[in-house]
Amino acid sequence: MTYRLTTANREEAASGMRDLVAALCRSFGHRQLAEAARLCASEVVTNVFRHTRSRLVYVEVTIGERAVNVYVHDDLPRAMPMPREVSDAESGYGLFILDSLADQWGVTHHGGLIPTSKSVWFCMVEGGRGAA
Repeated sequence: MTYRLTTANREEAASGMRDLVAALCRSFGHRQLAEAARLCASEVVTNVFRHTRSRLVYVEVTIGERAVNVYVHDDLPRAMPMPREVSDAESGYGLFILDSLADQWGVTHHGGLIPTSKSVWFCMVEGGRGAA
């Protein structure tokens, strides 16, 4: 099953999308992945708000038998930085959290040779890193 969700790129977008992603996980029998997927979705959607001027945020959630895949699409085609080492800063942990909880994650650029947008995606597998 695939669900496509769209919201305005506002500060409140992360809270709404994270709750919807977690609800989808729980509804389709992935209760053990719900909290980690919720946290990762929140971090990636927050990055769209903080680092792009995109009017809308698109989130695609695909629920499989043993895995959950989440794509967060924005219109900023540049690559995301690699997760940094943990420090005393209060922000900047999004990709570190994603790298710690997701079984796989990455960035897909869209638009050919001159990218016009990107999707940051992550995959969580039953029994994997994000299973509670």
